[in-house]
Amino acid sequence: MNSKLKNSRYLGALLLSPLIIFLFIGGTYLKAGTFIISIFAMYEVYKVVKSNKDHNPIPLLGYSMLIVFYILNLDMTKLGYLIILFSLLLLCIPIINLKYNFIDMFITLGVFIYAGVFFSFIPGIYSKPYGNYLVWLIFISSWLGDTLAYYTGKYLGKNKLCPKVSPKKTIEGSIGGLIGSTLGCGIFGIIISKYISGIPLIHFFLIGALSGIMGQFGDLTASSIKRFFNVKDYSHLIPGHGGIMDRFDSIIFSAVIIFYYITFIISI
Repeated sequence: MNSKLKNSRYLGALLLSPLIIFLFIGGTYLKAGTFIISIFAMYEVYKVVKSNKDHNPIPLLGYSMLIVFYILNLDMTKLGYLIILFSLLLLCIPIINLKYNFIDMFITLGVFIYAGVFFSFIPGIYSKPYGNYLVWLIFISSWLGDTLAYYTGKYLGKNKLCPKVSPKKTIEGSIGGLIGSTLGCGIFGIIISKYISGIPLIHFFLIGALSGIMGQFGDLTASSIKRFFNVKDYSHLIPGHGGIMDRFDSIIFSAVIIFYYITFIISI
Protein backbone atom coordinates (compact mmCIF):
# COMPACT_ATOMS: atom_id res chain seq x y z
CA MET A 1 0.00 0.00 0.00
CA ASN A 2 1.58 3.30 -1.08
CA SER A 3 1.95 6.14 1.42
CA LYS A 4 -0.71 8.31 -0.25
CA LEU A 5 -3.33 5.57 -0.03
CA LYS A 6 -2.28 4.73 3.51
CA ASN A 7 -2.61 8.36 4.58
CA SER A 8 -6.03 8.61 2.98
CA ARG A 9 -7.21 5.54 4.86
CA TYR A 10 -5.95 7.03 8.14
CA LEU A 11 -7.85 10.23 7.33
CA GLY A 12 -10.94 8.20 6.54
CA ALA A 13 -10.68 6.34 9.84
CA LEU A 14 -10.36 9.70 11.62
CA LEU A 15 -13.54 10.95 9.95
CA LEU A 16 -15.37 7.83 11.19
CA SER A 17 -14.18 8.25 14.79
CA PRO A 18 -17.09 10.51 15.89
CA LEU A 19 -19.44 7.54 15.50
CA ILE A 20 -17.36 5.58 18.02
CA ILE A 21 -17.64 8.51 20.43
CA PHE A 22 -21.42 8.60 19.88
CA LEU A 23 -21.59 4.88 20.67
CA PHE A 24 -20.07 5.56 24.09
CA ILE A 25 -22.26 8.61 24.74
CA GLY A 26 -25.48 7.15 23.34
CA GLY A 27 -28.87 8.81 23.66
CA THR A 28 -29.64 11.89 21.58
CA TYR A 29 -26.06 12.18 20.33
CA LEU A 30 -26.06 8.68 18.89
CA LYS A 31 -29.46 9.24 17.28
CA ALA A 32 -28.34 12.57 15.79
CA GLY A 33 -25.11 11.06 14.49
CA THR A 34 -26.99 8.15 12.97
CA PHE A 35 -29.45 10.53 11.32
CA ILE A 36 -26.63 12.52 9.70
CA ILE A 37 -24.93 9.36 8.44
CA SER A 38 -28.28 8.15 7.07
CA ILE A 39 -28.78 11.35 5.07
CA PHE A 40 -25.36 10.94 3.45
CA ALA A 41 -26.04 7.24 2.80
CA MET A 42 -29.37 8.01 1.12
CA TYR A 43 -27.72 10.72 -0.97
CA GLU A 44 -25.12 8.20 -2.17
CA VAL A 45 -27.66 5.58 -3.19
CA TYR A 46 -29.96 8.08 -4.88
CA LYS A 47 -27.00 9.49 -6.79
CA VAL A 48 -25.97 6.02 -7.97
CA VAL A 49 -29.52 5.22 -9.06
CA LYS A 50 -29.94 8.54 -10.88
CA SER A 51 -26.72 7.86 -12.81
CA ASN A 52 -28.97 5.67 -14.93
CA LYS A 53 -31.20 7.97 -16.98
CA ASP A 54 -33.98 5.36 -16.95
CA HIS A 55 -34.57 5.90 -13.23
CA ASN A 56 -35.83 9.13 -11.69
CA PRO A 57 -36.54 8.79 -7.95
CA ILE A 58 -37.35 11.86 -5.84
CA PRO A 59 -34.63 12.16 -3.16
CA LEU A 60 -36.30 15.12 -1.44
CA LEU A 61 -39.28 12.94 -0.56
CA GLY A 62 -36.97 10.25 0.80
CA TYR A 63 -35.15 12.77 3.00
CA SER A 64 -38.51 14.15 4.15
CA MET A 65 -39.63 10.68 5.22
CA LEU A 66 -36.44 10.23 7.21
CA ILE A 67 -36.81 13.61 8.91
CA VAL A 68 -40.41 12.82 9.91
CA PHE A 69 -39.32 9.41 11.18
CA TYR A 70 -36.64 10.90 13.45
CA ILE A 71 -38.54 14.00 14.58
CA LEU A 72 -41.60 11.99 15.61
CA ASN A 73 -39.31 9.41 17.25
CA LEU A 74 -41.43 6.59 15.85
CA ASP A 75 -41.14 3.01 17.05
CA MET A 76 -41.12 0.17 14.53
CA THR A 77 -44.90 -0.28 14.63
CA LYS A 78 -45.58 3.39 13.91
CA LEU A 79 -42.86 3.33 11.27
CA GLY A 80 -45.04 0.79 9.45
CA TYR A 81 -47.90 3.30 9.48
CA LEU A 82 -45.56 5.98 8.11
CA ILE A 83 -44.39 3.73 5.28
CA ILE A 84 -47.95 2.85 4.31
CA LEU A 85 -48.99 6.53 4.30
CA PHE A 86 -46.01 7.62 2.22
CA SER A 87 -46.50 4.68 -0.14
CA LEU A 88 -50.06 5.85 -0.71
CA LEU A 89 -48.89 9.39 -1.45
CA LEU A 90 -45.98 8.29 -3.63
CA LEU A 91 -48.22 6.14 -5.81
CA CYS A 92 -50.31 9.22 -6.61
CA ILE A 93 -47.36 11.16 -8.01
CA PRO A 94 -47.03 9.34 -11.39
CA ILE A 95 -50.68 10.15 -12.02
CA ILE A 96 -50.16 13.85 -11.30
CA ASN A 97 -46.78 14.19 -13.02
CA LEU A 98 -45.98 11.89 -15.95
CA LYS A 99 -42.29 12.72 -15.57
CA TYR A 100 -42.22 9.99 -12.95
CA ASN A 101 -43.34 6.37 -13.06
CA PHE A 102 -44.21 3.77 -10.45
CA ILE A 103 -40.72 2.26 -10.48
CA ASP A 104 -39.30 5.67 -9.53
CA MET A 105 -41.65 5.78 -6.55
CA PHE A 106 -40.72 2.29 -5.38
CA ILE A 107 -37.03 3.25 -5.62
CA THR A 108 -37.68 6.43 -3.63
CA LEU A 109 -39.30 4.39 -0.87
CA GLY A 110 -36.79 1.55 -1.07
CA VAL A 111 -33.78 3.83 -0.62
CA PHE A 112 -35.46 5.43 2.40
CA ILE A 113 -35.81 1.99 4.01
CA TYR A 114 -32.43 0.58 2.92
CA ALA A 115 -30.11 3.55 3.47
CA GLY A 116 -32.24 5.41 6.00
CA VAL A 117 -34.30 3.19 8.28
CA PHE A 118 -31.76 0.37 8.51
CA PHE A 119 -29.30 2.73 10.22
CA SER A 120 -31.91 3.58 12.87
CA PHE A 121 -31.63 0.08 14.30
CA ILE A 122 -28.27 1.11 15.81
CA PRO A 123 -29.79 3.61 18.29
CA GLY A 124 -32.78 1.25 18.47
CA ILE A 125 -30.56 -1.41 20.04
CA TYR A 126 -28.87 1.15 22.29
CA SER A 127 -32.25 2.15 23.73
CA LYS A 128 -32.94 -1.38 24.96
CA PRO A 129 -31.97 -2.73 28.42
CA TYR A 130 -28.18 -3.28 28.42
CA GLY A 131 -28.19 -1.55 25.04
CA ASN A 132 -24.94 0.28 25.80
CA TYR A 133 -23.29 -3.15 25.75
CA LEU A 134 -25.41 -4.92 23.14
CA VAL A 135 -24.94 -2.21 20.49
CA TRP A 136 -21.28 -3.21 20.21
CA LEU A 137 -22.32 -6.61 18.87
CA ILE A 138 -23.16 -4.89 15.59
CA PHE A 139 -19.65 -3.59 15.08
CA ILE A 140 -17.78 -6.53 16.58
CA SER A 141 -19.56 -8.96 14.27
CA SER A 142 -19.11 -6.72 11.22
CA TRP A 143 -15.50 -5.68 11.80
CA LEU A 144 -14.22 -9.10 12.85
CA GLY A 145 -16.28 -10.79 10.17
CA ASP A 146 -14.91 -8.51 7.46
CA THR A 147 -11.33 -8.84 8.75
CA LEU A 148 -11.36 -12.64 9.02
CA ALA A 149 -13.13 -12.95 5.68
CA TYR A 150 -10.46 -10.82 4.00
CA TYR A 151 -7.46 -12.70 5.40
CA THR A 152 -9.01 -16.15 5.06
CA GLY A 153 -9.96 -15.38 1.48
CA LYS A 154 -6.54 -13.91 0.74
CA TYR A 155 -4.54 -16.89 1.98
CA LEU A 156 -6.95 -19.83 1.62
CA GLY A 157 -9.58 -18.68 -0.87
CA LYS A 158 -9.89 -20.84 -3.98
CA ASN A 159 -13.61 -21.21 -4.66
CA LYS A 160 -15.62 -18.17 -5.74
CA LEU A 161 -18.66 -17.29 -3.64
CA CYS A 162 -20.71 -15.02 -5.94
CA PRO A 163 -18.47 -14.25 -8.93
CA LYS A 164 -21.14 -12.33 -10.83
CA VAL A 165 -21.78 -10.06 -7.84
CA SER A 166 -18.38 -9.76 -6.17
CA PRO A 167 -15.61 -11.60 -8.07
CA LYS A 168 -13.01 -11.41 -5.29
CA LYS A 169 -15.08 -13.04 -2.54
CA THR A 170 -14.56 -16.72 -1.88
CA ILE A 171 -16.40 -19.48 -0.02
CA GLU A 172 -13.38 -19.91 2.24
CA GLY A 173 -13.40 -16.21 3.04
CA SER A 174 -17.10 -16.36 3.79
CA ILE A 175 -16.59 -19.23 6.23
CA GLY A 176 -13.71 -17.37 7.86
CA GLY A 177 -15.88 -14.28 8.26
CA LEU A 178 -18.67 -16.35 9.82
CA ILE A 179 -16.25 -17.91 12.31
CA GLY A 180 -14.76 -14.52 13.17
CA SER A 181 -18.16 -12.95 13.78
CA THR A 182 -19.40 -15.90 15.86
CA LEU A 183 -16.32 -16.14 18.06
CA GLY A 184 -16.01 -12.36 18.39
CA CYS A 185 -19.56 -11.94 19.67
CA GLY A 186 -19.27 -15.02 21.87
CA ILE A 187 -16.08 -13.80 23.52
CA PHE A 188 -17.62 -10.37 23.96
CA GLY A 189 -20.57 -12.04 25.68
CA ILE A 190 -18.20 -13.79 28.09
CA ILE A 191 -16.47 -10.51 28.91
CA ILE A 192 -19.65 -8.54 29.60
CA SER A 193 -21.56 -11.36 31.33
CA LYS A 194 -20.68 -9.93 34.75
CA TYR A 195 -22.33 -6.62 33.83
CA ILE A 196 -25.62 -7.99 32.49
CA SER A 197 -28.02 -10.68 33.63
CA GLY A 198 -30.73 -12.82 32.12
CA ILE A 199 -29.08 -13.41 28.72
CA PRO A 200 -27.64 -16.94 28.36
CA LEU A 201 -24.19 -16.97 26.80
CA ILE A 202 -25.32 -19.11 23.87
CA HIS A 203 -27.29 -16.15 22.52
CA PHE A 204 -24.11 -14.16 21.92
CA PHE A 205 -22.68 -16.93 19.76
CA LEU A 206 -25.97 -17.28 17.88
CA ILE A 207 -26.15 -13.52 17.35
CA GLY A 208 -22.60 -13.61 16.02
CA ALA A 209 -23.47 -16.41 13.59
CA LEU A 210 -26.64 -14.73 12.31
CA SER A 211 -24.91 -11.38 12.05
CA GLY A 212 -22.00 -13.01 10.26
CA ILE A 213 -24.37 -14.36 7.65
CA MET A 214 -26.50 -11.24 7.25
CA GLY A 215 -23.47 -8.95 7.29
CA GLN A 216 -22.13 -10.77 4.24
CA PHE A 217 -25.50 -10.44 2.54
CA GLY A 218 -25.33 -6.73 3.30
CA ASP A 219 -21.92 -6.51 1.67
CA LEU A 220 -23.08 -8.46 -1.37
CA THR A 221 -26.27 -6.40 -1.65
CA ALA A 222 -24.26 -3.18 -1.81
CA SER A 223 -21.92 -4.77 -4.37
CA SER A 224 -24.88 -5.95 -6.43
CA ILE A 225 -26.32 -2.43 -6.58
CA LYS A 226 -22.96 -0.96 -7.61
CA ARG A 227 -22.46 -3.62 -10.25
CA PHE A 228 -25.95 -3.07 -11.66
CA PHE A 229 -25.27 0.65 -12.04
CA ASN A 230 -21.63 0.12 -13.06
CA VAL A 231 -19.96 2.18 -10.30
CA LYS A 232 -16.92 1.30 -8.21
CA ASP A 233 -17.76 3.21 -5.01
CA TYR A 234 -20.86 4.93 -3.74
CA SER A 235 -18.85 8.11 -3.23
CA HIS A 236 -15.42 9.37 -2.13
CA LEU A 237 -16.71 10.88 1.11
CA ILE A 238 -14.44 8.77 3.32
CA PRO A 239 -10.87 8.87 1.97
CA GLY A 240 -9.49 5.39 1.41
CA HIS A 241 -12.83 3.76 2.23
CA GLY A 242 -15.23 5.02 -0.45
CA GLY A 243 -18.63 6.19 0.68
CA ILE A 244 -20.83 5.69 3.71
CA MET A 245 -22.55 2.71 2.09
CA ASP A 246 -19.20 1.19 1.15
CA ARG A 247 -18.19 1.24 4.82
CA PHE A 248 -21.53 0.44 6.46
CA ASP A 249 -23.08 -2.06 4.03
CA SER A 250 -22.60 -5.04 6.34
CA ILE A 251 -23.16 -3.03 9.54
CA ILE A 252 -26.74 -2.02 8.71
CA PHE A 253 -27.78 -5.59 7.88
CA SER A 254 -26.21 -6.75 11.15
CA ALA A 255 -28.00 -4.01 13.07
CA VAL A 256 -31.40 -5.12 11.77
CA ILE A 257 -30.95 -8.83 12.46
CA ILE A 258 -29.49 -8.21 15.93
CA PHE A 259 -32.38 -5.90 16.83
CA TYR A 260 -34.91 -8.53 15.78
CA TYR A 261 -33.06 -11.29 17.64
CA ILE A 262 -32.87 -9.25 20.84
CA THR A 263 -36.52 -8.22 20.54
CA PHE A 264 -38.19 -11.49 19.56
CA ILE A 265 -35.82 -14.25 20.72
CA ILE A 266 -34.30 -12.81 23.89
CA SER A 267 -37.45 -10.69 24.44
CA ILE A 268 -35.92 -7.49 25.73
